Amino acid sequence: MNSVYAFVVGPLAWFAWGVFVLGSLYRLFSMYQLAKAKDGSSLYFMSFKWSFRSIMAWMNPTGTLGWQRNPWTAMVTFVFHICLVIVPLFLLGHVVLWDQFFGISWPTLPDNIADIMSILVVVCCIYFGARRFLQRDVAYLTTAKDWIALAVPSLVFLTGVLAYHEIGDAKVMLILHIICGELMLVSIPFTRLSHMLFGLFTRAYMGSEFGGVRNCKDW
Repeated sequence: MNSVYAFVVGPLAWFAWGVFVLGSLYRLFSMYQLAKAKDGSSLYFMSFKWSFRSIMAWMNPTGTLGWQRNPWTAMVTFVFHICLVIVPLFLLGHVVLWDQFFGISWPTLPDNIADIMSILVVVCCIYFGARRFLQRDVAYLTTAKDWIALAVPSLVFLTGVLAYHEIGDAKVMLILHIICGELMLVSIPFTRLSHMLFGLFTRAYMGSEFGGVRNCKDW
């Protein structure tokens, strides 16, 4: 089991990070090339002013009509994304690994806070899954890709919670957690999780078009 752990935190981790970095660069470059070929004019009316205004409006849970019409979904969405970003960056176990391999570290979350935030991610995933089953318009648009994009992060945090509380074999759960995290890294450039890469660019484009061309709000 120790050799398996050494493999997943060593060669497999380097492979996952390599795919993530190179895959992300490829997707960003290919998307730029596609936008240039399909609608080159769109690249010229990109505006920092209108982009920033749109991004700030959509980062406010009550700042858009969409969020106002679906307050529960808005709240869950914001909690999910905040926890999804904060926990991996500031979890003590993760920072220890960065210190071990690269000699860098930064302040960490208290374990109990990180634990609560991890559980919140799992609860939010359950909410999103139930919504895809029960809300007709969402269910109609849901595909297998949507379930994959939901399953991957939920497994990362679920196995993390199980490993932390030593539910089941602690070593096995830790290895599964690491593998799921690496699967998520590999998935980001090539699945619907790629909105992590394109979200700000999409919002910047929409804000620039609506604000600079149509002279209206996009929220």
